[in-house]
Amino acid sequence: MKLCSRVAVVVALAFAAAGASAQVNVSDAWVRGTVPGQKATGAFMQLKSVDGGALVSVQSPVAGSVEIHEMRMEGNVMRMRVIPRLELPAGQIVELKPGGYHVMLIDLKVPLHKGDTVPITLKLQGKDGKPQDLEVKAEVRDLTASGGGQMKR
Repeated sequence: MKLCSRVAVVVALAFAAAGASAQVNVSDAWVRGTVPGQKATGAFMQLKSVDGGALVSVQSPVAGSVEIHEMRMEGNVMRMRVIPRLELPAGQIVELKPGGYHVMLIDLKVPLHKGDTVPITLKLQGKDGKPQDLEVKAEVRDLTASGGGQMKR
């Protein structure tokens, strides 16, 4: 009987700990392919946080640095800037796409060819402030890819 009680406590604690993390679902993760000598490219995906949180940083072994960016119109000029975090409202899809929020892979270590897979680590923060790493495998698409309709599952 004591062993069953201990097991129940361990299981309950495991579920409580899992519930405290930022549960984020990722779909349609892809990276734009590159040409020889190109040193940067974009990564795109859809993020949906169950309880809310934020994307606070990103890492990938294929790049010297990785940044979260926002593109937006200022007057008649499209501007791109680094943002320190991207809020993920509970239950809402946040789309990282060309011309909007996206991830920049900078100082690429290798060319990225259509069909390759790029490992990306999303550094998340739950609404409770707890950090979580989420590993994503993003498909490299043609360098002219613009998103939508080219999803490979």
